[in-house]
Amino acid sequence: MDMKQGLICNLTGEKATFQNECPDFKRDETVKEVPLDDKEGLQTTEIKQKLSPETVERLRMEQRLIPGLISGLIVGILGAILWGVITVATGFQIGYMAIAIGAGVGLTIRKFGNGIDSIFGFWGAGISLFSVLLGNFLSIIGFIANAEGLGYMETLFRFDYSYLPAVMGETFSIIDLVFYGIAVFEGYKFSFRLITEKKIMELRQMNK
Repeated sequence: MDMKQGLICNLTGEKATFQNECPDFKRDETVKEVPLDDKEGLQTTEIKQKLSPETVERLRMEQRLIPGLISGLIVGILGAILWGVITVATGFQIGYMAIAIGAGVGLTIRKFGNGIDSIFGFWGAGISLFSVLLGNFLSIIGFIANAEGLGYMETLFRFDYSYLPAVMGETFSIIDLVFYGIAVFEGYKFSFRLITEKKIMELRQMNK
C-alpha cells in the first residue's frame, strides 16, 4: 500500500493498470478453498466484531421481540400440554419431551423474533423453563384426576395449590434436572437469529 499511489501490485511493484482481473495472476491449484460455514450460528459478540456498527444496527432494526416472545410462549404451552397428555397416557414421564420443548421454543422465537440481542436468549431460556415445569405440573394433575375419577379441568380448579411445591418436589428427580437444563440451554441458544460465517460475508459484500 502506497499512500500516494494506492494499492501496489506485489508482482510488478507498480500501481495496477488492469481492470477486473490481472493477466499475470496464476492460481495456486494446491491451495484448496475452505467453504464458509453455513450452519453454525455465531454469538452476538462475534457478530459485533465481524460486522460494522452500521450493519449491526440494521440487524437490530429487524428484531421483533414481542412477536417472538408471544409465539414462543404459545409453542411452549402447547408443548407442555402435549407432554402432560403423553405422560398420563403412557404412565411414564418422557424426559426427552422437555428437550423437544426447549428446542421448539427457541426455534420459534428465532423465526418470529429475528433477534441478535441477548434479551432474546434470556427470554427463550425463561419460557423453556416455565414450559417444562408446566408440563410436569399438568402430568401431576392428570394422574390425580385419574386416581380420583375427576375431570382434568375440575382437578385444576379444585387442587390446593399450597401443596404444589411439595408435590412437585415429590415427583422431581436428578435426571429431571439434566433434561430441564438441556431444555433451558436450547431455549437460550436457538432463540437467536442464525447468522453464520457465510451470512457475515454476504452482509459485508452488500455494504461495499
